[in-house]
Amino acid sequence: MESVFVDEVKAIVGEDRLLLDEPMKLHTTFRIGGNADYFVKPESIEEIKALTECAKRHGIAYYVLGNGSNMLISDEGYRGMIIRLGEEFSDITMQDNDMISVQAGAKLSRIGNEAAAKGLTGFEFASGIPGTVGGAVVMNAGAYGGEIKDIIVSATVLTQEGNVVTLSNDELELGYRTSIIQKKGYIVLLAVFKLEKGDEAQIRSRMKELAEKRREKQPLEYPSAGSTFKRPEGFFAGKLIADAGLKGFKVGGAQVSEKHAGFVINTGSATACDVIELTDEVKRKIKQIYGVELELEVKKI
Repeated sequence: MESVFVDEVKAIVGEDRLLLDEPMKLHTTFRIGGNADYFVKPESIEEIKALTECAKRHGIAYYVLGNGSNMLISDEGYRGMIIRLGEEFSDITMQDNDMISVQAGAKLSRIGNEAAAKGLTGFEFASGIPGTVGGAVVMNAGAYGGEIKDIIVSATVLTQEGNVVTLSNDELELGYRTSIIQKKGYIVLLAVFKLEKGDEAQIRSRMKELAEKRREKQPLEYPSAGSTFKRPEGFFAGKLIADAGLKGFKVGGAQVSEKHAGFVINTGSATACDVIELTDEVKRKIKQIYGVELELEVKKI
């Protein structure tokens, strides 16, 4: 049965875009994770649709991955198929009315640069987030006072039933690190953003300023999954963790960053187990000291 599944997947994406037993640490910003049984790189909506249908038919689990920047993949890897939406599915189309249409695999940094080159402002806040459009829309990514919900017009998604539908900004139900896409298990295929005319030099200056802020405050020199915990209501997770004296706290190769306590970093040899043990202990301590429940922002796969 497995060889039949593999043959069908090869027929959809071709032999060169299917990898077997692929190490997931190569595809996550944490640089952690065991091997996935199947790893595919589709380049069209038709291929994505066909892959999900094929997986369902064969009872194979699947998970859609972008830049792998907000996740922790188990040391045992993934028993199923990872559908990676990356550079093969990353077209950016500028429209006449200051709108940009973007395929889900496009990196936010690239969109920021292309928007700046066209003198379009509004995307600067997102240009330093190390993710793709798909993940950013699912999580309503935000930074430095901006959120995806401020600029998105619509997103085209693939539903669990296999239908391709376009949802407006309101229908996306974008909230703090959440959306209807996340709740219903949709796959983002395409997003349309509305930006504004601006001055390229000013836009690039703002992007540079935000990049410097990021470098100064965040432990970019180490692999991490970005901000580790969601912001608890009325508090900042990083401040609570720092005030609890947990900066530098370490389990195996995982460590609470000395630079920014809201980040857990991989000092070189961290396993997923190390990260879980560390974050569980941080949550326990914060609950014990402040009575605040911390919730992971990082997704566990």
